[in-house]
Amino acid sequence: MTSITVLIPTYRRPLDLMRCLEALKKQTRQADEVLVTVRDIDAETWTFLQTFNSDSLPLRTVTVKVPGVVAAMNAGLDVAQGDIVATTDDDAAPHADWLQRIEAYFLSDSSIGAVGGRDWQYIGTQIKEVGDRFCVGRVQWFGRVIGNHHLGVGPAREVDVLKGVNMSFRFCALKKMRYDERMLGTGAQVHFELAFTLPLRRAGWKIIFDPLVAVDHYPAQRFDEDQRDNFNHIAWSNAVHNETLALLEYFSSVQRIVFVVWAILIGTREALGFVQWLRLLPSEGKLASKKWLASLRGRIQGWQTWQQHYNLKNFSTNYLHPGDVQ
Repeated sequence: MTSITVLIPTYRRPLDLMRCLEALKKQTRQADEVLVTVRDIDAETWTFLQTFNSDSLPLRTVTVKVPGVVAAMNAGLDVAQGDIVATTDDDAAPHADWLQRIEAYFLSDSSIGAVGGRDWQYIGTQIKEVGDRFCVGRVQWFGRVIGNHHLGVGPAREVDVLKGVNMSFRFCALKKMRYDERMLGTGAQVHFELAFTLPLRRAGWKIIFDPLVAVDHYPAQRFDEDQRDNFNHIAWSNAVHNETLALLEYFSSVQRIVFVVWAILIGTREALGFVQWLRLLPSEGKLASKKWLASLRGRIQGWQTWQQHYNLKNFSTNYLHPGDVQ
């Protein structure tokens, strides 16, 4: 019989967490285990959990002493007992059939390694952004990452990357994988899921996006340098670093060269190259220049982080032998 663990990292958002847990109580297919990872210094959340009525939920808490979502997710993976591990954010509320649909996919095809779906983003009771996108969760051959998970429509299909607020994994497919601790940031650590799902894709597992596997998402306050829509040069550089590192790890040697050239010359609105800077300069002025410099810094840092790991791996392969390490 298949068992499901739901993993929820949380930090200082007890009211959002309560909405998430209440939504899990209403699942047509109940979770076998609900893990909430909580920072040791998060007094607000610990106080809430002491009073929350969890009688109908198999709820366990995991204490995390290191800041950032990566540490929280890894702490949950270390103790998860389910055959399937489904993850969502504390500021999300899964639809009632969320786990039922997830389980059906994994039971239907043993080659499926991950399943995710749409996050309907709200501000209060209003949809945050209106629009339909058929291209979702793709990494183009030259390095452009297309998200659109919050706008995805159409039939279920294979994708390259899922979104952290709504993703699930076949536990045996992970083979003791961990979320990449090289991701920069002290909270959200943007693109951490990119670095986690691409190795699964490279290993040949199917990654499925189905808009009907849905959660309602109420993007809440963050308590780190990344304040979502407000520019912060550290947060911007960190996000570009994380994306760069994930793609360099995933791409072939030729693709890496193409990606670096494209990223520096063109780029995207979230990671500016020279052309994007010129395009935004008339409307954003100095802000465009700040974004461009932060993007360049992130690209360089991402390359340096990847190069250090690449050199170390090559050294271990070429120069170290089993007898060299005691």
